[in-house]
Amino acid sequence: MFSKANYQNKIARNFLTGLLLFALPMMIVAQEFKPLTQKGEVTVTGTSTLHDWEIIAEQTSGILIVNTEEEIPVIDKLEFQVLAESLKSGKGGMDNNTYNALNTEKYPNISFKMLEVMDIQPIISTSNRFKVKASANLTIAGTTRKTDISFILSLGHELKIEGIKPLKMTTYKIEPPKALLGTIKTGDAVEVHFNTVWTK
Repeated sequence: MFSKANYQNKIARNFLTGLLLFALPMMIVAQEFKPLTQKGEVTVTGTSTLHDWEIIAEQTSGILIVNTEEEIPVIDKLEFQVLAESLKSGKGGMDNNTYNALNTEKYPNISFKMLEVMDIQPIISTSNRFKVKASANLTIAGTTRKTDISFILSLGHELKIEGIKPLKMTTYKIEPPKALLGTIKTGDAVEVHFNTVWTK
């Protein structure tokens, strides 16, 4: 005999099957990407009373989840980290001053976590590049600040995220490094240049 309980179980199974079939396309098109440090580059540039300088991040990590199947891509998640002591200038003294200013023993990572995409628009001259405006939490030396950021997202077999973000060290409670008993002073304003490559 086909009981009422069996009928209700069948209805529940059919509902769950339909729900899974509905969700499956969305699960397929939202894809996860990781940064390729060997292809991309993150560089910090600044000034001092002696000369301009730059420092390059050699170790990065992160996650990007994006739906690229829509006419306008949907970024579900973007997080990016830099190992602070992987910042290298090619000058040991400058690197040590940088690590001291960032207090890397206590705060080993610099992290970026996107909060919201406020706008994303195609770049008219191309078919696979988009200008993105977003808000994010940026954490440097243990201090987190909400900030707005703009970048270019390029689609393809590998994804690219590129842009420039001006910052002030004092915003993150960092005292600009000094050298030679304070006779060489670093400027407060810096620029983060990022040209990152992401793969599945």
